Parts: sequence; structure tokens; C-alpha cells
Amino acid sequence: MGGDGDERTYRIIGAALEVHRILGPWYLEAVYQEALGIEFELRAVTYVAHPKLTVAFKGRTLASYYMPDFRVGEVIVEIKAQRVLSTVDTAQTLNSMECARSCVGLLVNFGERRLNWKRLVL
Repeated sequence: MGGDGDERTYRIIGAALEVHRILGPWYLEAVYQEALGIEFELRAVTYVAHPKLTVAFKGRTLASYYMPDFRVGEVIVEIKAQRVLSTVDTAQTLNSMECARSCVGLLVNFGERRLNWKRLVL
């Protein structure tokens, strides 16, 4: 289980821990997304679900874009429901952070016996 000392991510991780405590590791990612949104609301955590993050190339906006699960202030939150996180999951989160010009991201995995998270910094 990851550690964290950043106040910006403390409340996000607390909400995720509560969702995992109640639901466990057996559901699909969409279930955790919805439950985490509810938990954010109950905890008065302001968030945007599925923000559309555009990609720029040589001053032009591409049609391709990233949609992380949540943006909580300046923190990008990507959630998974897998047995193990992969380097592809980390890369996806880092790309979303880059597009959002956000220096902090959380990759949270609900699919393990214990909630697992990675705090990423650009």
C-alpha cells in the first residue's frame, strides 16, 4: 500500500479507502468510479468526473484526448480495478497529468485485497 504526505491527496486517498472498505476488490472499475464520486460529495471534495484533456502538437489541438477518471483541484486521479497495476497504467496517468499541466497525480487500484495507490509527480 502506498504512502502519502501531500495534503492535496490525503482526502482523495481517504475517500478511496472508504470505498474499498465497503465494496472490497470484486467490482468493475465503473462501480468504483461512481462510488468514489459519491464519497467525494459526502466529504465535500470538489471534483470533475471524466474531464476532457486535449493534446497539443506544434500549436494545434489534436482530435485525440485523455479522460482521466477525476480531476480534484490540480490532482489527476486515475482509478483501476485490476489484480496488479502495470507500467501502462502509470504511463496513462502521467500522460493525463501532462495534458492537464498538473504536477500531481494519483493512480488508485481497487482490484487488490488492500487498496493500492501510487502518487505520481512531474
